[in-house]
Amino acid sequence: MNAKLVGTKEKWAKEGRALTGLSADPAKERRPPGQRVTTDFPVLDLGIQPNVSQAEWSFTVGGQIAYPLKLDWRSFIAQAQESFTNDIHCVTTWSRYDNRWTGMPMRSLLAQVKPHPTAKFLMVKSYDGYSTNIALADVDRDDVFIGHAWQDRPLDREHGGPARLVVPHLYFWKSAKWIRHITFMDGDQPGYWEARGYHMRGNPWKEERYG
Repeated sequence: MNAKLVGTKEKWAKEGRALTGLSADPAKERRPPGQRVTTDFPVLDLGIQPNVSQAEWSFTVGGQIAYPLKLDWRSFIAQAQESFTNDIHCVTTWSRYDNRWTGMPMRSLLAQVKPHPTAKFLMVKSYDGYSTNIALADVDRDDVFIGHAWQDRPLDREHGGPARLVVPHLYFWKSAKWIRHITFMDGDQPGYWEARGYHMRGNPWKEERYG
């Protein structure tokens, strides 16, 4: 882990860095409060970029579901795939518009694993040791998916390839790179950044940067 980077971000959370105190309506404003638009795709991680090949990659789902799931790369790609275009918003204040993706819709995954009525939250885990919590309601949407291609090319390692979660209506730390496992839970628990001062949900238009 990059201890200096982690320490800096913990300091930002304590200081409330970049908070404007404003909110916005996503139906009226494309850019959330405090964000700047970039055409770059900045690389942010914990200092580790796992080198997981498609042949080595696997993804599992467990917890409070009727049907536990395990996919290797071939079976993942064989799932129904869709194209998506979205804007992404990072808590470090950059936003990037019109990103083109290909991936497996989360609603397709939910239909397969069938969460129990008690399941309300997910813990998403990555190959670099990262984790983040997300409400089930925030992934049970048409615009949330597990992506493997960006701008019509296979997703680069530095951006989370071979596959990452994409939750475009929340700050991008919720879109875990190098996804390897999801656990369905009845209660909310903090993930990596949430335990270090970040907000438990992360709505950019409400400026939920820190908890």
